[in-house]
Amino acid sequence: MTRWLGVALLPRADHTRAAILLQASLGGDVSLQPPLSEDGNLPHLTVFQGPFEDDLDPERELARIGASVSLPGQLSLASVGIVYQPTGWLFMSVERPALLEKVQEVVLDGLAPRLDRQAFDSSKDTSRFTESERVSYARYGYRYTGDAYAPHITLGRTDEVTALELVRTAPERTRAPDEWIFDRLSFYVMGEHGAHAEKLAERPVAAV
Repeated sequence: MTRWLGVALLPRADHTRAAILLQASLGGDVSLQPPLSEDGNLPHLTVFQGPFEDDLDPERELARIGASVSLPGQLSLASVGIVYQPTGWLFMSVERPALLEKVQEVVLDGLAPRLDRQAFDSSKDTSRFTESERVSYARYGYRYTGDAYAPHITLGRTDEVTALELVRTAPERTRAPDEWIFDRLSFYVMGEHGAHAEKLAERPVAAV
């Protein structure tokens, strides 16, 4: 049985609340999907996600990550801006330091062999992907790895016209924090639009 899972960095409690408020103020009368909350779809920064073999052990995988890369007690990432991503996505984009790239490399090294590649959606429309994103998707079933890695907090999805208008007017509607602080790593069950729907395992960043 295939399990759709992901590994993510979770914001510190106050920054979790900031992301929830940011989604609400950005959307205004528009209900961005899925709605973020502290006890539902958690704001998160995905390191990797995809279809996995059902016997994968989240706790063991998080421990392996910790044994392979040294992380600070808190990881601070500067805001880049609220951006549009085809099709209909609104992202809070953050910087991509070498340490974050290393974390993804470690995650991929351990998890790629456990991917259920037969579950990759070969019919997916990738016409609006960049070339790097197409290569990433073909290799891992996930759009954002390697050169295509685009660290972000997903603020939601809506129709194309509305998404573009919300990004255009974002400076008038809301203000994002200058930085985001992450203090935990999570192994999670993917929900609607890849949301962090259920936490399977969690460890403090420095202790992982």
